[in-house]
Amino acid sequence: MKDGLTKNPVKCILVIYMICFLFRILEYMVMRTDYSIFGEAFLHKLTGIIILALTLRYFSLSWSSVGFTSKLVVRYLLYGLTLGAAVYFAAYGSEILIQQLNGNNPELQIYVTSYGIHGNMRIQTGLLFFIFCVVGNIINVIMEEGIFRGLFIRMLETRCTFLKAAIISSILFGFWHIAAPFRSLLDGEISGTGMILSAIMLILTTGITGVKFCLLTKITGSLWMAMADHFLNNTIINLLHITTSSGIDEMQVIRISIAQTVSFLIVLFIYIKSRANQKITFRT
Repeated sequence: MKDGLTKNPVKCILVIYMICFLFRILEYMVMRTDYSIFGEAFLHKLTGIIILALTLRYFSLSWSSVGFTSKLVVRYLLYGLTLGAAVYFAAYGSEILIQQLNGNNPELQIYVTSYGIHGNMRIQTGLLFFIFCVVGNIINVIMEEGIFRGLFIRMLETRCTFLKAAIISSILFGFWHIAAPFRSLLDGEISGTGMILSAIMLILTTGITGVKFCLLTKITGSLWMAMADHFLNNTIINLLHITTSSGIDEMQVIRISIAQTVSFLIVLFIYIKSRANQKITFRT
């Protein structure tokens, strides 16, 4: 590993983060591929994967050293999918029960949408859109987990503890999500106050979720379980919807909050119980 990383990892991280964020802003504000047939802003994620590969090469790091290990891949992917499925089963079940008690006749429907801060956008039922959704979310988790939970944690741990590294990584992950409300402000969809409130909500919720992904990385010694959980979270929101006599996905924010709160508590319990803090983060 080059000395520059060991001496000033935070500076290196901020440079990488700003480069990735500039590509994110370019795609959200100018290219707007999530409004296109693809329904997903994926180009800056592909660019992020390239940046990750170049950074690893520059600092003489292997992919396994940042969590893309070769051990127990299938097992941890299944664990992550199971965790995500279990908490969303509870979340969807809670929402359906509430809607039934309110006499709104809830129904589950499967179709593709793009996630928006005010609810999902557009309805697509063609096979091609399902493929775009799945592939786009795979690209998304490779980039975000590889950068935020892989590279950044690996770099930060050269100078600080895992928990400090997780907090810094998760704060950056929270601010990563302000592009959507900022675009809504520029497009006149929300007011300045609405943008600030939406940004704060996204920073807090995604930041806490980021901490959960960091804990999963520490527990398993790799990125695979966090990637699978992240993938299921994003994909199920795009594909599985609750329609009622009064609207579609009206309680989506509450649904996501229930799922992520339960998931975080489960992961935190496992983290404490397994004494993962005593283990090396990336166990190649």
